Amino acid sequence: MRLLDTVAVAAVAAGALWLGAGTAHAVPDVVDRPYQDARRIIERSGGNPVIATRTGAGLSDDDCLVTNVRSAAVRRPGSRGRTVANSDVMVVLNCYGVLAGPGSAGNSALSPVGREAKSKAEQQQRRRQAELAQAHAETAD
Repeated sequence: MRLLDTVAVAAVAAGALWLGAGTAHAVPDVVDRPYQDARRIIERSGGNPVIATRTGAGLSDDDCLVTNVRSAAVRRPGSRGRTVANSDVMVVLNCYGVLAGPGSAGNSALSPVGREAKSKAEQQQRRRQAELAQAHAETAD
């Protein structure tokens, strides 16, 4: 019986070596970030960012918003025919405008990116109105 246990353990070990242990590569959380930032984060974690899909045409790739990310599910053949770990990280991009408006596609004002964009736009508008009011007050004096 002891011989059978030893053979079984050896068979399992040989199978693990033949299949390869693979690498434990966790995909970094880069959802809701611009692709430019996400690409840097993925590369720092040892991955290779690959654009899987892209929707919209309003922005350049670097400015597009990452909506989903996953590791590539396939292993690649190496130079000697053996499979090697795949470090590709598949990224899904939303390249519509930052904020939707009348007649233009974009993110909802309720999404995290949309809220931020709407807040920035409102701040800029208040700043412009204050500058106009100040300029008007100076000309009235």
